[in-house]
Amino acid sequence: MNSNTLEEQFSGALHNTARAWRLAVDRRLKYLGLSQASWTAVAMLAKADEPLSQIELANRLGIEAATMVSTIDRLVKAELAVREQSPRDRRVKLVVLTKTGNQLYGKVMIEADAVRKELLGNVDKQQLLAAIKLLEHLQAVAEAVASDAKG
Repeated sequence: MNSNTLEEQFSGALHNTARAWRLAVDRRLKYLGLSQASWTAVAMLAKADEPLSQIELANRLGIEAATMVSTIDRLVKAELAVREQSPRDRRVKLVVLTKTGNQLYGKVMIEADAVRKELLGNVDKQQLLAAIKLLEHLQAVAEAVASDAKG
């Protein structure tokens, strides 16, 4: 008999689903020769409204700054991104996708869209809307808790 609480079951399902989703996209992107860390960084950079600093990129991806540095090093070596000095602060390096990086993002989006359609194609739209509402609410609560813990 499963003695997990409903909340434990939910958090486990959320974690496992997010992991399985990333792995499904990762398998589709295998032909590009990119690690999950690389393609998620490329996607985050492409979607950002302005160039991100290394620390901003690490924070958005939820990884340590040291790990981010090695990922960015790989992106730079592959000519997918460059580091540029921030015009506002000389100490800050911004990460900017190159033309090749933006082209790669186009391929990532095609594959990610295909996975999304495959996974969500048969989901009832009302259930999907309810899930979105719940997840957005949980994200806001989690961010508030994290910001309270910092301050």
